[in-house]
Amino acid sequence: MSAAEPRAAAGHMSRAEDVLVLDGPGSHRLESRAVATPGPGDARVRVHASGICGSDRELYQGNRPEGYVRYPVTPGHEWSGTVEAVGAGVPEALVGRKVVGEGFRNCQVCDRCHAGDTTLCTAGYEETGFTQPGAMADTLTLPARLLHPLSDDADLGAAALLEPAACVAAAALKARARPGERVAVVGTGTLGMIAVQFLAAASPARLLVVGTRPDREQLSRSFGATAFRVRDQLSDQLSGYDVVIETAGSASAARTSASLLRRGGRLVLTGIPAAGAEGLDPTDLVVRQIEVQTVFGAPPAAWSHAVQVFDAGLLTLRPLITHELPLTDFASAIELVGSGDPAVGKVLLRPQGAG
Repeated sequence: MSAAEPRAAAGHMSRAEDVLVLDGPGSHRLESRAVATPGPGDARVRVHASGICGSDRELYQGNRPEGYVRYPVTPGHEWSGTVEAVGAGVPEALVGRKVVGEGFRNCQVCDRCHAGDTTLCTAGYEETGFTQPGAMADTLTLPARLLHPLSDDADLGAAALLEPAACVAAAALKARARPGERVAVVGTGTLGMIAVQFLAAASPARLLVVGTRPDREQLSRSFGATAFRVRDQLSDQLSGYDVVIETAGSASAARTSASLLRRGGRLVLTGIPAAGAEGLDPTDLVVRQIEVQTVFGAPPAAWSHAVQVFDAGLLTLRPLITHELPLTDFASAIELVGSGDPAVGKVLLRPQGAG
């Protein structure tokens, strides 16, 4: 075998695979394609599971912002799997490893990439599952440099949630919560429940969770919350928090988050409200000297942090998964995610034959 030939695990030779394709809003199909041969620097991953989030619904409905999608596209930016082949220049030791991977296809040479801010790459936006082929397929081929190997005994189903966990890790790193501080999370979806766990690890004096779903109180407390409030029942006197991480994705949630902070408090926004939404009051931010940061995707440092915490057994993701469906049930999965049913948490799609 020459150095230029891809190396593969036994039993994974050339074959056909099923691939989900969105030709445009509301139009999807499952097609059969030849499995890709990884080129230099690439790795091919056998997909175990792919998660669905709100941005996948945006793809399907056609309301993802212009410039952040390119049809036709194979969705799937939240995923886990096992490396089955690598191209030239990639360590053969990766073959057989359980992995997750970063989504942003950064250029590696601009000033932002050199600073580690790969989600701000000045070469433009490219991301797995939005402008580049995603993981709603039997396999995913991507640059090996984006992979993060997991421990051999990792739960690959739970690991499919490490993409949202990495985004929350980015928010937690920006929030800089210190032991003894009063911290809060606004939003009780997948991101919110992960944020509770990251903030709980900082040993806060108080950890408040605010959401619209009373049924999330027990889960929030199991992850370390010390208090829970339904958002429309918040008291005007409830304030004085040092750190708030917002995960709900609405303008009203952002305003609620800011109202909880003490003067000089730190706010990290992760949600993206609909276009045209009224934002925060700049006068309030300036007068109270609120520090505001935002997260869109996760840079390598946040991914590394999330994977390390997960591998150490300090991040509980399995309880957040409520449905696992075959890839052929994509339309049903999208409906589930948008149903508003409180019994629906994270929905995973599993390719045929996934272990």
